Amino acid sequence: MTSSNTLTWKEESGTRTALWQADNGARQPSRIQVVKEMDADTAYRLASAGTGLLWRGDFQHARQLLQAMSARMDAAGQRKKKPTPSTAAESFEQHRKAQALRVRVLGQLLIEIDGNYGIPLKRSPDVVQACTEAWCPADGQARVVPLRSLLGLIGAHEWRKKGVPIATLDGAHIHPHYGVFSPVRGEYLDLVAQAPLPAALQHCPQAFDIGVGTGVLSALLARRGVPRVVATDLSERALACARDNLQRLDLLSKVELVQTDLYPAGNAALVVCNPPWLPAKPTSTLEQAVYDEDSAMLRGFLSGLAAHLCEGGEGWLILSDLAEHLGLRTRDQLMDWIANAGLKVLSRLETRPRHSKAQDPSDPLHAARAAEVTSLWRLGVG
Repeated sequence: MTSSNTLTWKEESGTRTALWQADNGARQPSRIQVVKEMDADTAYRLASAGTGLLWRGDFQHARQLLQAMSARMDAAGQRKKKPTPSTAAESFEQHRKAQALRVRVLGQLLIEIDGNYGIPLKRSPDVVQACTEAWCPADGQARVVPLRSLLGLIGAHEWRKKGVPIATLDGAHIHPHYGVFSPVRGEYLDLVAQAPLPAALQHCPQAFDIGVGTGVLSALLARRGVPRVVATDLSERALACARDNLQRLDLLSKVELVQTDLYPAGNAALVVCNPPWLPAKPTSTLEQAVYDEDSAMLRGFLSGLAAHLCEGGEGWLILSDLAEHLGLRTRDQLMDWIANAGLKVLSRLETRPRHSKAQDPSDPLHAARAAEVTSLWRLGVG
């Protein structure tokens, strides 16, 4: 049985209750079956029917079972005859549905974490630090989490520890926190490093970084000599991440962090924004850095830009055209939004993606990814 935030089930020790924790958008199971071992075919069948499999056996065996269930799901998908999409938009919709189905089915293999973030299973990893970073300090409340989500949380913790080397910061590392988009696509950072800074910084020595995320763009602007950066985000998680990274880079004195939606008060000679590139509805907190429903952040940035630029100032919009290749937004729409905001295009810097999916013909969105161009749009008041 389930309620909005808790799971209740029965096992030998009696009736049990725990919080349901699924940051990747996995649904609460409709029923719970406690298992110590199970073959992959049975597990896949039960999970597909909505049965949550609460694992009580060896932790490493659970990981192996998850891999086997994933393989069976791939095989089932290949056997199932699906209509060939006639448009890129249909391909994207089919891809999203396949992703959602994977989250739903594979999210049924469950692990209980006790109130001190311990996993009472043989050969289980220590996840105390990873859970504390992702959620909050342990509060004594047991949680049930999809194993797939837990493994993602552990992976995020490792990324946070190691950091991501940033060539445009002379190889310095940015340490992404859980739930904050990692700057693994360095090509857009190259554009920000190459674009000429506006002369207006001489009389208006301030820049805005809208949607600060990890703080990488604020750090890059500060390293380029911008005297003061005001960086904004609605997410407390993102602001904490940016603060951590700017402190590591000894740049916190040059960047003010503000929790607000889009723009802070005042004007700037340069306003930089790297909004989520795809106009689709996020299905979990973790997708909010990738999907921007109805292009809300993009349109909000454009509509408010003219009012926040000082004389001669520029807005730098960092945007991929992947949405255009997927049929989710047209170039004409983007140009209309720019014009209706009282803006003009001063110039555009472009680069091709270097990530592996752009070269992977097996990727369901390969055609669009192969054609993708990422641009830095230099915008001024028209």
